[in-house]
Amino acid sequence: MANNEKLAVTTVRPSSRAQARDERGAVRAEHGPERKCILSGRHGARADLIRLALAPDGTVLPDLRAKAPGRGAWIGVDRTELELAIAKGKLKSALSRTFKTGDINISADLPERIEEGLRRAALDRLGLEMRAGSVMTGSDRIADAARRGKLALLLHAADAAEDGNRKLDQAWRVGSDAEGEALRGVVIPAERAILSMALGRDNVVHIGLTVPAAAARVADALGRWCGFIGRSESASALRNQSAGSIGATNL
Repeated sequence: MANNEKLAVTTVRPSSRAQARDERGAVRAEHGPERKCILSGRHGARADLIRLALAPDGTVLPDLRAKAPGRGAWIGVDRTELELAIAKGKLKSALSRTFKTGDINISADLPERIEEGLRRAALDRLGLEMRAGSVMTGSDRIADAARRGKLALLLHAADAAEDGNRKLDQAWRVGSDAEGEALRGVVIPAERAILSMALGRDNVVHIGLTVPAAAARVADALGRWCGFIGRSESASALRNQSAGSIGATNL
């Protein structure tokens, strides 16, 4: 999801999200805690999976911050796959094995609650970085920073005009010495009205992040949300941005 800064040539360094493939072809984390999805059997970095916790009454709850006490179960599937697993009883069976109990209650709105939680976490993260001074808005300001090689991450609202996106993408490529490459901002699943509320600004159509560490945090949060709702290209682009790779893609 190319985080270059000219002069210092600063990038978002590979974090615990950096991945490699094991002998079975499963994507595995090179650093940091690794977990196994109870539905697919695939392994991944803890930050890429979603933890489910069991309440005392047997209700399955999303634990998106992975802080709830007790044993947890991890899933690494998108919403469509989760809904299918619930409908076929696969999730309940997998949870029963993990928690070693048949007293499990899976509410019909579990996928919706997970999606809303990831959405809120992503928008809250943008708001936090805005207050910390790591976010800029306004096409002219972003274009100027992009051309000077000061942009670590570029985001576009879901309803942004393609022409405006292309101009900022080109400015970013120029400032990153990446002309002719695939470097582009990422169109995220939030329209300008939502982004404006999240950032406390009027008419937020494009977002630029100028601090690599902040860009990584935002890319992580947005990548989890996009991945769960099936925006796989955006999720992959954001994760690549978080790891400091060149080659951000548009949705």
